[in-house]
Amino acid sequence: MTQEIFEEEDIPIAEFENIGLSKDGRIDLGEHDLKALLAGMRTDTLRLHNLTDGDIKILHLDAKLSLHRNEQGNLDLLIHPVYRRPKAPEYLTDDEVEKLASGETVNLDKTVEIDGVKREVLIEFDKETNEFVITDTERILVPDYVNDEELTPEQKARFKKGKVVELQDGTKFQFSAKDPNGIRSNKLHLVASLLIDGGLSYLLYKGLKALPGQKHDKVSEDYSRGYYQALEDMKVREVKDRMKGHNAYSR
Repeated sequence: MTQEIFEEEDIPIAEFENIGLSKDGRIDLGEHDLKALLAGMRTDTLRLHNLTDGDIKILHLDAKLSLHRNEQGNLDLLIHPVYRRPKAPEYLTDDEVEKLASGETVNLDKTVEIDGVKREVLIEFDKETNEFVITDTERILVPDYVNDEELTPEQKARFKKGKVVELQDGTKFQFSAKDPNGIRSNKLHLVASLLIDGGLSYLLYKGLKALPGQKHDKVSEDYSRGYYQALEDMKVREVKDRMKGHNAYSR
């Protein structure tokens, strides 16, 4: 589940200017990629032109982008280029590396030691950049409801560990840090919601990518009563928020 964790005004404009993605003091990105950045996710693969690295000039580079908050509390732009050869984390075995890189294993939930601290991480392999993507599971935002169905503690735990969660209406979904939406599903659309300060914050996901190794259901447009109820609730909430001068979250 993705929700904006960064403010657009905090984006390092100068860093985007250096890679030709800033125009008139604003980020020159599509809405989909901009929302991914603000949610702490990666963009889709972009082609960057006329880059410089010291004395080296790069005519063009295919890469994904993300934002990271540094120790000073400011946002840094991270560039994830397409690597010729993947560099695996030292805490992965050869067998784990092979299975992730080949796609035999979609992701791997593992407890590792980073900077002397034990952390539970979710490891994925991004074939588009030839890179291992590491996510601290504590940073994964888990929805409380999907399509108006409350998730059980077991379902929430599965989502946080990168496993597929299935609802009573047949909807299946899975967290993925490789995806700009942070989620994939057997449905094209779904509505997720999160309890914040006693109220629900809704997110409408549209045009979701299919689950790894699968295709969307042939009846993916045949949505459940819960989906339409959640969609209606979201619209009602948006009206109320506009009346209060606030906007509901939407994807």
